[in-house]
Amino acid sequence: MAGSTFVPLGAIRREGVAAAPAETLRLRVSGMHCASCVARVEQAMAGVPGVLAARVNLATQRAEADVARGTAGAPAERGTLAARLAEAIRGAGYDAFPVESPVADDRERRERAAEERAVRRRFVLAAGCGGVVFVIAHAGMLVPGLLPGSAWQQAFVQFLFALPVQFVAGWPFLVGLVRGLVRRAPDMDTLVGLGTLTAFTSSAVALFVAPSGGAAMPGMAAGPEVYFDTAVTIVALILLGRLLEARARGATSRAMRGLLELKPRNAVREAAGVQRVVPLDQVRPGDVLLVRPGDRVPVDGRVLDGRSAVNRSLVTGESLPVDVGPGDAVTGGTLNGTGAFRMVAERVGADSLLMQVVALVERAQTSKADVQRLADRVAAVFVPMVIVVALVAFVAWWLAGAGPGTSLLRLVAVLIVACPCALGLATPTALVVATGRGAQLGILARDAGALERAERVGVVVFDKTGTLTRGAPQLTDVVPAPGVPEARLLAAAATAESRSEHPLALAVLRGARERGVAPGTPEDFGATPGRGVHALVDGRAVVAGTGAMLAEFGASEAALAAERERLESRGRTVIAVAEQGELLGLLGLADTLRPEAPAVVRDLTARGFQVWMITGDHPRTAVAVAAEAGIAPDRVLAGVLPHEKSAAVERLRARGRGVAMVGDGLNDAPALARADVGLAMASGSDVAMEASAFTLLRGDLTAVPDALRLAARTLRVIRQNLFWAFAYNVVLIPVAAGVLVPFLSPGGAVGPVLGWHGGLHPMLASLAMALSSVSVVTSSLRLRRFR
Repeated sequence: MAGSTFVPLGAIRREGVAAAPAETLRLRVSGMHCASCVARVEQAMAGVPGVLAARVNLATQRAEADVARGTAGAPAERGTLAARLAEAIRGAGYDAFPVESPVADDRERRERAAEERAVRRRFVLAAGCGGVVFVIAHAGMLVPGLLPGSAWQQAFVQFLFALPVQFVAGWPFLVGLVRGLVRRAPDMDTLVGLGTLTAFTSSAVALFVAPSGGAAMPGMAAGPEVYFDTAVTIVALILLGRLLEARARGATSRAMRGLLELKPRNAVREAAGVQRVVPLDQVRPGDVLLVRPGDRVPVDGRVLDGRSAVNRSLVTGESLPVDVGPGDAVTGGTLNGTGAFRMVAERVGADSLLMQVVALVERAQTSKADVQRLADRVAAVFVPMVIVVALVAFVAWWLAGAGPGTSLLRLVAVLIVACPCALGLATPTALVVATGRGAQLGILARDAGALERAERVGVVVFDKTGTLTRGAPQLTDVVPAPGVPEARLLAAAATAESRSEHPLALAVLRGARERGVAPGTPEDFGATPGRGVHALVDGRAVVAGTGAMLAEFGASEAALAAERERLESRGRTVIAVAEQGELLGLLGLADTLRPEAPAVVRDLTARGFQVWMITGDHPRTAVAVAAEAGIAPDRVLAGVLPHEKSAAVERLRARGRGVAMVGDGLNDAPALARADVGLAMASGSDVAMEASAFTLLRGDLTAVPDALRLAARTLRVIRQNLFWAFAYNVVLIPVAAGVLVPFLSPGGAVGPVLGWHGGLHPMLASLAMALSSVSVVTSSLRLRRFR
């Protein structure tokens, strides 16, 4: 049978996707609060020479830069470029420092905890002092004469308590205001700082420079028209929102932290009969390690001696332990049971499966979906538009005769109610939660685009061998030609297949040895993908493969045509064997169907997917296997050579429905790359996984419908988040500007009754703004419950 063929990785990449950069640099960024901040940081990073692409995730406060080949090869060069990136980000008004870990390390966690404590302290100050201001400002409305002193004296006390709120608790907003104006790049802090400073400054002017004889609110005693309560309440509510948002965002990356916590810190290394506990980063390939009962397997490797049961839920998503013994592979991070064994380390550090999973999840979390790019484009012009709308509202109400007080409050309400924070968080929070949850379930998405394409899939194509089937065929039938001893047939076939690593070739070798026949040593060997193998044995040409392969070497299987038909009708894969043009016989091999395959096919069909099967096997064999799986005969693509699979997938795509290809072998890689969504079984080749949009770590096919469901659920949550973020602004900005007041005021006219009837007070606007961000993050957290 066919041996593996080398497929250059560059030949299987999806069209339009460049080769992976040499290296990715990571940075932790602090001070970002909205989509405008994200765009500014990305722009600053992209301007650094050597940077190919920059990605920023608002939810994780992380930035990534893909750098050109050779730019950051040596550690010193890497450090220099990372420092330049950090400096560029600081130049944009944010703090940054390089990090190595895909998720928050100790330093980063300490910094995040310090930031949260700082926000908590600012909120406590704003709530305490702001509460005093609020009570003084509104006590007269509830119980006239309750507070001592004149209205002017009460306003002065408000001023004293508002000072620390405005200039201590609200200091970050003022810094953001100045930064946004100086750099001509306003953001959320610009709006909040401008709104609160306007309310505070106008109140101070009314108190000390131009006291009016009016009232700040209906029912209050005459005095200066001040709005200190508005300024301090806005600061307090927005700080509360950011505190809640920080806690909620911390929960989004819990799955990633859980993955890294699976990595043990130490390993027991054995050398010259001496056992020593060493840090994990000192373990090298080839080291002999001892895994004791209850320990986590330190690195990827293979068991030397001893036996135990290992919980492989990291890989399979299933908690049932798997027995391992000498020669069995074990994965770093999996949990050993009650036995002990020695193992040899094979893949360590970044090459281990656990760290590859973490890196792939991180890559997906920092990617951007198309819907997020729409939000980014809106955010780029959003803040300037809000400032314009606020100024227009101020002028319009002033000209309508509302007076400076009401006009000012309309301006402040518009500035405060606008919320690009929710737009910036809508997509990344959902991606972080979904990809983390997917990793827990053994489903790794390459990027956000994979989730978007998966949602549009209407056709699912399964490869047969190793995907729908177990991929470990057995030799079931030996049919010699008349006058040919069975041993001669098996010896010739086993010798020809002895240099092939194809699953069918291994099955022939295994079956021959089980029957007491040892293979010889071929003098020459060749393979034709999808057809078979040929070898030179004792100067005689031996061929094993399809009928067409035999015909190329001057042999015919016509004498056993009836036997071939019988074997194929029973779902056997048939190998014909000939020597020097003489037919020696037929071998029948069967690859059993995965037990969950029929249920998976039923599930997908019930949900409206067309399910197809593609294979290089003979049509009779293919139809028999498809029938067992529940796939209709007219949706079986049989006799398809490896290089033809991608063309077959392209023909299905041309019908107008998105196509998902599920495969595991090296020869499936071109088809996986050609499909809209490639899903590679992790038991397959590395090249197949590199070409796919999803890698399925679980060893069963139920991960396929789960991956498609997760993608659909994630996109639904993202769209819901964006809808409410857009709807919130579309509805509340006009309300804050007061467009409903003329219609809801008595008589339907503006006239003397302006108040807040039909409008939105800045304090309510700040509460709505804070809650909008929290609601988006909370909505994304629903994906943690995905089953």
